[in-house]
Amino acid sequence: MGFDAKPKFATFDMNGTLIKFSINDAMREVLGDRLPAEVADDYLRICKAYRIDECTGAYQPFHQVVARSMERTSRKVGLEYREEDARAVYETIPTWGPYPGVTEALNRLAEEVPLVIITNSDTAHAKRLSENLKAPFEVVISAEEMGIYKPRLGAFDYMLDKLGVTPDELVHVSASPAYDLRSAAIMGIEKKVYMDRGWEHDEHWLGYERITDIADLPVLFGLPRP
Repeated sequence: MGFDAKPKFATFDMNGTLIKFSINDAMREVLGDRLPAEVADDYLRICKAYRIDECTGAYQPFHQVVARSMERTSRKVGLEYREEDARAVYETIPTWGPYPGVTEALNRLAEEVPLVIITNSDTAHAKRLSENLKAPFEVVISAEEMGIYKPRLGAFDYMLDKLGVTPDELVHVSASPAYDLRSAAIMGIEKKVYMDRGWEHDEHWLGYERITDIADLPVLFGLPRP
C-alpha cells in the first residue's frame, strides 16, 4: 500500500473530499417546510444527478449550475422553484469548513510534496474555501479559470498543462469516482486515492488506493504515522 516514487504534486478535489460539502443541508434549510419530508430524499438524490449533468455541457458559472439543477429537480418532483432559494444555497458555500483531521493531514503532507487543488468551484469560492482549509497550496485551479467542469477530460488536460507534468508525475485524491477518478484513470493518472466519504460506491477497478481516514493519506506517501 502506497506510492514507490515521490510525485511532483499531490492534486486534490476540494468539495466533498477536503471541505465538508453541505449542499444537502443548505437546501433543506433554505427550502424549509416547502420541501416535504416525503419527497426530500428524492429531491436531494435527483438534484445531485442534475448537478453533474449541468457540469457536462458548455461552461456556466457555478451559481447557475446550482440554480438549474434545483429548477430541474423542482419541476420533476412537483415543487415550486424560486430563484432566491438557489442564490441562498449558493451563498452558503464559502462558509463551509474542512472535515475533521484534514488540516493536519494536509500540512503534514505538504512537508513532503507540493499540494494543488482542482475544483468545480468558481474562483472566488475556491479562494475562500482553500483558505478555510488552513494548509499551504501551491496552486488552486477553479472551474471558472478552466472554463470547464470536472468530470470533463478537458479539466484534467488543463491541470496537467498548467502544472507542466505528465500523468505519471502526480497523485490525484478525490472522494468522487464520478467527478474525478474515472476521468483521471482515462487520462492515464495511475496513482490515485479514493477518500471514501460515503458519497459514492467503491469503483476499485479504477486502480486507486482507498482510504476512509484522511490521517492515512500521508502514510501512502511514506510518512510515518504521527
